[in-house]
Amino acid sequence: MAGTSEAFAGIGKIRFEGPSSKNMLAFRHYDADALVEGKPMRDHLRFAVSYWHTFRGTGSDPFGPGTMIRPWETESDPLKAALARVDVAFEFLDKLGCDFYCFHDRDVAPDGKTLAESNKSLDAVADRLEQHQKQSGKRLLWGTANLFSNPRYVHGAATSPNVETFAYAAAQVKKALEVTHRLGGAGYVFWGGREGYQCLWNTDMKREVDHLATFMHMAVEYAREIGFTGQFYFEPKPREPMKHQYDFDSATCINFLRAYGLEKHVKMNIETNHATLAGHEMQHELEYAGMQGFLGSIDANTGDTLVGWDTDQFPTNVYLTTQIMHSILKYGGLAPGGVNFDAKVRRESFEPVDLFHAHIGGMDAFAHGLKIAAAMRADGALQKLLDERYASWSGPLGKRIESGSESLASLEKEMLAKGEAAACKSGRQELFENLINTYL
Repeated sequence: MAGTSEAFAGIGKIRFEGPSSKNMLAFRHYDADALVEGKPMRDHLRFAVSYWHTFRGTGSDPFGPGTMIRPWETESDPLKAALARVDVAFEFLDKLGCDFYCFHDRDVAPDGKTLAESNKSLDAVADRLEQHQKQSGKRLLWGTANLFSNPRYVHGAATSPNVETFAYAAAQVKKALEVTHRLGGAGYVFWGGREGYQCLWNTDMKREVDHLATFMHMAVEYAREIGFTGQFYFEPKPREPMKHQYDFDSATCINFLRAYGLEKHVKMNIETNHATLAGHEMQHELEYAGMQGFLGSIDANTGDTLVGWDTDQFPTNVYLTTQIMHSILKYGGLAPGGVNFDAKVRRESFEPVDLFHAHIGGMDAFAHGLKIAAAMRADGALQKLLDERYASWSGPLGKRIESGSESLASLEKEMLAKGEAAACKSGRQELFENLINTYL
């Protein structure tokens, strides 16, 4: 293990101080052990820190190089730097009071000149991660493989027209699964960073989607071989970097899983900014996945309404987090998934303390949203309005239709006798929206 010097000197453990606190390095709403609907907040939220943005982000963008001040980045040897970074990551997790982290294989360990070299480095870093996990009690929420950064993945990984790229990606996922299993990961995520197309003229879409399904089946089979029982997730994103990606949104992903016989093995890991890119609200994506039985985990972030790409900002909008937590509570929670902060501090927020401000704000926003969503459910006013709106379906005719005992012919007979349908009632959208504001 590394020495005792602190990467975040001067910053102590972040404490809960309550809503009246003016301390910006304290929680105002996230009280980890406070009970909400009979369960501690920490178990509802299962917060995770994303290794890639938090510990590997540089602040670079298309217009300039990185800006981040990271005093611990002193090692020139990639493996030594990776090992030192693990110590920093677990100091951050400990001081933040966050129970989980998530990683891509190439976030935690360097990409070597050969697959064997990459695997060796990953094993060495996994040793350090395992030591820290045992010492701290922190856990791996989920792991995944970076199948999009290396030039070999220029045309995709599982959907590449180059068969050896497919084979290399399969080998990389095999290793990532082994390490995730070794570290007790609760899940494993498929995110198709370049699984899509830029031009249909040079794309055999059916073949590519077939190959993606074959790839995922291989992963499921190998997980069974090694005894990995964690949950698999599929993460929707409609575009960027590709013009169109095969994991467009929850509906597209769920259709894919069912079409290829993967529905018993894979659920959704849904990200707010990806939902926006698909032209949906996060609430829509959660409701669709939840009603289909595929809600598994979420990546917590947000976009900018004036910027049309994936900005991965930390969530601070309590209306948004209330929507999210209301849907999550409605469908029974996320475990073994959780709330992973797939978010990065702004390029202009380059000091180490900004990492704490960002995560504290996001955790508080979700805790606040959780409390409000639970209050809405306990109060029952929203459900009462919904019940009133759909009251006709609780009558004899509605019950017969929902039970499957009616037909087109029988319903024709019903309406011929009545002559006309009963008048619709107002949807009262403004009333519903005003009601939600009474809880905020």
